Amino acid sequence: MLTTTPNSKAPWKENASKRLWWLLFLILGGLLSGCVAMPKAEDFFKLTPESAKHRALQTRMFDTSNEKELLSASAAVLLDLGFQVEESSTEVGVLRAAKERSAREYGQEILQVFIFLLGSIGGKAIIMPVDLHQQINATLVTRRSESDSSRFSVRIHFYRMVWKGDGSSGDQNIPPGQQRLEMIYDGKIYQQFFAKLSKSVFLEAHKI
Repeated sequence: MLTTTPNSKAPWKENASKRLWWLLFLILGGLLSGCVAMPKAEDFFKLTPESAKHRALQTRMFDTSNEKELLSASAAVLLDLGFQVEESSTEVGVLRAAKERSAREYGQEILQVFIFLLGSIGGKAIIMPVDLHQQINATLVTRRSESDSSRFSVRIHFYRMVWKGDGSSGDQNIPPGQQRLEMIYDGKIYQQFFAKLSKSVFLEAHKI
């Protein structure tokens, strides 16, 4: 029976460097496709006081020696969560998926109205740009354990690109399309993904 356990200290394979650069390529590829201002490449892998915590959140070990089936199961889970797989490589064990969603938030729209009213009282109408649209991305990499060839680790990163609408400040217009990148560290999202992946890997292994 397949089981999963948190793994925050997975060993590197000999081709780990190649996989790391593939992962970076897919993340940056997603940014380029959205025309977002590019962050520095090293920022994605910069060690911070919370790096270990994030790695544990994003990584699980699976008791399977079939990397191809693991990638297939991962893609199936992402499809089930509403993503579309955009890039995949079984050679290096990576894939990237994305989905489009509205980014409208009730709180932002209330704040927009409040600022407009305050500005009107002061004689200067201000329309604050609010979030309109977002692209949620998932980039995943698999790696065989050096200590146990019958096990693979899966690490997935979720992040989103957000586009703002237009606005104005007095007679000055603020054009739409301002963009920002946010890494996603919501534990529920990762727990949901890995719970579904554990089940999917089990079904793949037993051809159910």
